[in-house]
Parts: sequence; structure tokens; C-alpha cells
Amino acid sequence: MDLGLKRNEVRLVEYTDEWNEEFIRIKKELVNYTELDADRIEHVGSTAIRGMSAKPVIDILIGVDNYSKLNKSFFKALQRSGFLRLKVERDGEIVLAKFTDETYMEKTHFVHLVNYKDEIWNHLIFFRDYLNTHASARKDYLEIKEKYLSMSSRGINEYTDYKESFVHEILEQKTT
Repeated sequence: MDLGLKRNEVRLVEYTDEWNEEFIRIKKELVNYTELDADRIEHVGSTAIRGMSAKPVIDILIGVDNYSKLNKSFFKALQRSGFLRLKVERDGEIVLAKFTDETYMEKTHFVHLVNYKDEIWNHLIFFRDYLNTHASARKDYLEIKEKYLSMSSRGINEYTDYKESFVHEILEQKTT
């Protein structure tokens, strides 16, 4: 399985069941090192959507009682599993990554550390589940991603911005 993206790289690879197998392996490690309940660790992002071409990076959602009150020992436990805290600033979320080697040039996994069952948790789970149960939405999402790559590959922030309106459309389905 080919996992990893360099800084600001955007590329898609064909879906593989190995992504879910890798998530399950990492989830077991995280449960072992952090003693979190397994139901607080979820596979999210496009690698969690069956049949979806995706960036070759596994996104893992971890829900905690209060992410702003986590102590150093919790982050040390994540580090034992290879995850390092990034200097990414996001409201309601702490982001960590696992890298291919000690050069820290290529990320293979992300951890999105959020408050359990708060808005970010709920949105990420809903989006994943919606796309897994609606083939037409999956097809539309893939077309948006492929269109961006055919026009440009300026970087991850532009790629994320390009998909944002579609993501919001799907999240609106949650309230209807």
C-alpha cells in the first residue's frame, strides 16, 4: 500500500481495502497506548469512503472529553504510536501526523483530536456515512476532486477550499 503525501502535495490514488486494514491496525495501537475506548476512534476522510479515490493519507478522528485539557502524558502516548502534534491552528481541533521517516517530509496519517460528539465529530462522521450510503453523492464528490486536479494542483488549502461548498451541501442534509 502506497501511503504518504509531501507538504502541500495533492494527488489521488485508487481506493483500496488496505486503507481500512491500516486504520484498524492503528486504532488497536491507539487504544493500547492511550487507553481510549475504541468507540472514540473513527476512520474518516475519503479513505473511509468505500470505492472513493483519495489522497493516500489515513484520517483518524479521536474524541475526548475536553481536548483543551489533555495532559502531556496523553500526547506522549500518541507519540509512542508515531503521532506528532502539528502547528496547525483550528478551532475545536488539535491535529497530529505520522510521517514516513525522521525527515518529517511525508505524512501518512492524520489524527484529528476533538471533543467527543461535539460539532466537528458529528460533521465528520455524518459526511463519511452519507457518502458511504449515497452513490450519487460519492460520484459527485469524486468529480469535484478530479476537476480540481485537472485545473490545478496549487496545494492542499486550495484543494480543501475548492471542495468546501459540496461538503456544506452534504452537511445540510443532516438537518433536513
